[in-house]
Amino acid sequence: MSANGWLKFAIYSLVLLATTPLVGIYLARVFEGERTWLDPLLRPIERFLYKICGVNHEKEMNWRQYAYAILGFSAVTMVLTYAIERLQIWLPWNPRHLANVPTDLAWNTASSFTTNTNWQFYAGESTMSYLTQMAGLATHNFWSAAVGIVVAIAFIRGIKRTTTGTIGNFWVDTTRCLLYVLGPACVVYGLVLVATGVPQNLHSYTQAHPLEQPSQVQTIAQGPVASQEAIKMLGTNGGGFFNANSAHPYENPTPFSNFLEMLSIFIIPAGLTFTLGRMTGSPGHGWAVFAAMFVLFAAGFTVCYWAESQPYNVIHGAAQTGSATAPAGNMEGKEVRFGIADSALFATITTDASCGAVNSMHDSFTPLGGMVPMANIMLGEVVFGGVGAGMYGMLIFVVLSVFIAGLMVGRTPEYLGKKIEAYDVKMAMLYTLIFTFIVLAFTAVFVLLPNTGLSALTNTGPHGLSEILYAFTSGAGNNGSAFAGLNPNWWYNIAIGFDMLIGRFLMMIPVLALAGNLAMKKSVPPSPGTFPVNTSLFTVLLVGVVLIVGALTFFPALSLGPILEHLLLKSGTLF
Repeated sequence: MSANGWLKFAIYSLVLLATTPLVGIYLARVFEGERTWLDPLLRPIERFLYKICGVNHEKEMNWRQYAYAILGFSAVTMVLTYAIERLQIWLPWNPRHLANVPTDLAWNTASSFTTNTNWQFYAGESTMSYLTQMAGLATHNFWSAAVGIVVAIAFIRGIKRTTTGTIGNFWVDTTRCLLYVLGPACVVYGLVLVATGVPQNLHSYTQAHPLEQPSQVQTIAQGPVASQEAIKMLGTNGGGFFNANSAHPYENPTPFSNFLEMLSIFIIPAGLTFTLGRMTGSPGHGWAVFAAMFVLFAAGFTVCYWAESQPYNVIHGAAQTGSATAPAGNMEGKEVRFGIADSALFATITTDASCGAVNSMHDSFTPLGGMVPMANIMLGEVVFGGVGAGMYGMLIFVVLSVFIAGLMVGRTPEYLGKKIEAYDVKMAMLYTLIFTFIVLAFTAVFVLLPNTGLSALTNTGPHGLSEILYAFTSGAGNNGSAFAGLNPNWWYNIAIGFDMLIGRFLMMIPVLALAGNLAMKKSVPPSPGTFPVNTSLFTVLLVGVVLIVGALTFFPALSLGPILEHLLLKSGTLF
């Protein structure tokens, strides 16, 4: 650990804090239908889209209609992406003449990009054509990110509104999200990435002759990288153009691009906390939620940075003394140009939109370092997390926290004027238990299948268990990062495909049901027994509830992998 590493964390945190209210205000104006500076240009386009699509923008939906629209839209776009993958050899913009994607991998990839997971069991530059990358994957990065954002907005509307059965219009929300938020931001962001050196072309791969061995031929992959990189990071998607994701120098060529890409992962999720406070009329509550997320973020970074800075003599065979070019600690899988601090920062961000010093495969991390992203996903990615998903995941914990606080003071739990009753708690717990059940069930099944589950492992013992557990945790949490020691096969492709779909859409339904139920409630004035949700005390309570729920649901499984492996490595008995 070094002063330079902590300085990076401090600068990142300050910039994130400064951008949060700016992004939050803009998001609130967009989804409240208020005027923005882009209205003169985009309003006519918006009206035209409603007209040709037959959308009545003045008619709102109840939570069931909203859910049906999400499921229908996602199903159609998933089939479209699957078809593009399976037909790519006969489609244009395939200069490498790449073959059609195999059935199981096409299913896994279509499920992955539909759910904002972007799990990659393939090398992008050698599997997907330019058309598949653009029309199948990059477009889904926009659509899936928009779905997550609008569900969070629908939840916030449910908290805000009283005695109404509607939470918005999915088609209007999605259109405005794409037109006013993701589209313009990615145009500017993509041009900035091009300026830093990220390729953006449709050229065939370059054949070069290395200077040291001129008789050999080196293939240099390129293509429409910047456009996909922009929405990959801003939409917390992942699914990089190259196999190494943003650890590849063409996706992330400079320290500035590295910082920008890491910042863009959190910028919308953090902004949504301010949107929560602004739309509900309680700015203090928005900052309390932001503070809870940030405390968990800082704690995760501290643990991961400390763990990665410690040399493991059993692994390396000799103590690492450190130098100007090779600092002490675990540099395995990390680039010297970014170092351990950036790797720890990225791992704590815990999205599949992998950055800089390490790609999405955390297999090279120390046991406790790799435990941090796994634990964050197990908590529901509420450390800001995926766009929208992190926000509504944290709001689930807010409901549980308010319920617990109400029991503590002996009064009916209230949340911003809404009474939290049995139905609300049931929906919140259903959300939590669905996630826990699918992760542990899939993991248990594949651990017990030696010819399908265990045969795919590069490592055995505690780390092999962590590889399987991480895979299904990442899929269900719509994260998409992985331990590289797990090799793909037909069974994993199919199972993780279902894992991702269940973790996305089956968990969205109780969220929308809870939003609809809250919207129908009357607002009651605060009383002496009301627990304030805009104070530092509420932040402490919220952090505690998140950690307790995570410990009760996942700690036994987690302790069998990374923690056991750490103890064995330290004792020198694992090898």
